[in-house]
Amino acid sequence: MADATIHTIGRRKEAVCRVYVSAGSGKWDVNGRTLGDYFPRPSLVSAIQQPFTATDTLGRFDVKANIDGGGSTGQAGALRLAVARALVKMDEAHRPKLRDLGLLTRDSRAVERKKPGRPKARKRFQFSKR
Repeated sequence: MADATIHTIGRRKEAVCRVYVSAGSGKWDVNGRTLGDYFPRPSLVSAIQQPFTATDTLGRFDVKANIDGGGSTGQAGALRLAVARALVKMDEAHRPKLRDLGLLTRDSRAVERKKPGRPKARKRFQFSKR
């Protein structure tokens, strides 16, 4: 099943990433651009490639990703989750390694909503005794 194209979805914060992974030479296409061009921060690039380095498959698959919503950190997290899920679909033997590193768990943290009568979600207006 390694020669078929695998489709998975990853989410983080407000970002949604649809990924198509197929056997190839390690080419990345993120919204029509290369990985390093779309994510200029090296820390985000290494975080995105973490599922491949954990399973020793870096450079063996071509990745095409459509990312929408959120900022750069949320989009990178969504792409990392989608890639990890695709690797598990390709080979179920990758699941224990990726699970131990926490790469298959969706990060559910999101921005807390603003409450009425307050300036922000938790901040209070300045207290004055008199």
